[in-house]
Amino acid sequence: MNIEDARIAVIGLGYVGLPLANEFGKVYPTVGLDTNKTRIEELRRGIDRTGEIESLADAKHLTFSADVEDIRDCNVYIVAVPTPIDANKLPDLSPLIGASETVAKVISPGDVVIYESTVYPGATEEACLPVIEARTGMVFNRDFYAGYSPERINPGDKDRPISSILKVTSGSTPEVADYVDALYASIIKAGTFKASSIRVAEASKVIENTQRDVNIALINELSIVFSRLGIDTAEVIAAAATKWNFMRLQPGLVGGHCIGVDPYYLLHRASKAGHIPDIIRISREINDGMARNIAQRLVRAMGARDMKFNGANVLVLGATFKENCPDIRNTKVVDLVNALQEWNLNVDLHDPHASPEEMTEEYGVTLAEPRKGAYDVAILAVPHAEFVQGGADAIRGYLAPGGILFDMKAVFPKEQSELRL
Repeated sequence: MNIEDARIAVIGLGYVGLPLANEFGKVYPTVGLDTNKTRIEELRRGIDRTGEIESLADAKHLTFSADVEDIRDCNVYIVAVPTPIDANKLPDLSPLIGASETVAKVISPGDVVIYESTVYPGATEEACLPVIEARTGMVFNRDFYAGYSPERINPGDKDRPISSILKVTSGSTPEVADYVDALYASIIKAGTFKASSIRVAEASKVIENTQRDVNIALINELSIVFSRLGIDTAEVIAAAATKWNFMRLQPGLVGGHCIGVDPYYLLHRASKAGHIPDIIRISREINDGMARNIAQRLVRAMGARDMKFNGANVLVLGATFKENCPDIRNTKVVDLVNALQEWNLNVDLHDPHASPEEMTEEYGVTLAEPRKGAYDVAILAVPHAEFVQGGADAIRGYLAPGGILFDMKAVFPKEQSELRL
């Protein structure tokens, strides 16, 4: 195997696949494949609706297609499709299985398929590769080979593009592991780390986000405790963070395609192995329950001020799962809106980054333009730069006299808002 001969197909052109295809396309013949024809047409015109790639001009060897036949001549197939959970919070591998079926249509003897999607340990070899074997008649590690290199994309983070984040790699044989590692090392300036096996690489990815989920759950629970004690959580964290080994995290909603999803994959696989990891399970329950808890805190604060909450008008600023990013996948702001509406609050949701069409299609939620002086409560849920730059006074402009500014992320000084997490 020689990386100079690599002809690469990247299957799935979302937040993970497109930056990857863009980097590979600067060096190797690369085809970006996606089933969304509208997405392909936009990319061919140089338009990236995710905002992750400002210009595709440097990827001179990159082409885009929605036709699987256009990747038949490739010899490296990289799968970068979503791995969501279903309504029962169990792993939904259907996009991954579908991508494996696509690879099976075009893969040839000697080719390598590399998975980037976050999964539980063992999923690549137990769920994905058997699909290719069954549909091609080829034998894994004899006729074709595999690797796993977990995605390390931070949507919206312009300071840490894919090339500047160290990449974990792995392969199904020592030779393939070397090949996969060399392939990624040729485009990742930050370097690579070659794991000892595919299962180790899979596990390393899923615990990255599980660890963060558990740590945030602790901060969220402390925030609940401190709110009951009348103590400002942000002030406590600032004091504790003066010690060098304190991990500074903020309470809040835990959504997105990684932290709010990946722990369920590990929970599922651990349960099948005969162990229920209580810390991981309870952390998920705490974080999933924060939207309801935040709504309750607001109602208590309104009651303490003799404000009527039944029919009160609330403005929620921010709908995406993180700031300065259009990504709405698994956003928990929608859960917050639903929790507020359960208290008969009238809610307007505003976000300059989120696509109104995607919000309606995905969640049945209509975005609104905020009205000056019209709200009893304004909640800064996602601190987009547009909201923060104007300061607290700009947000207060949306409030009626006596209204509450709920600064969920403690962006502004304490005295500039009535309520913080």
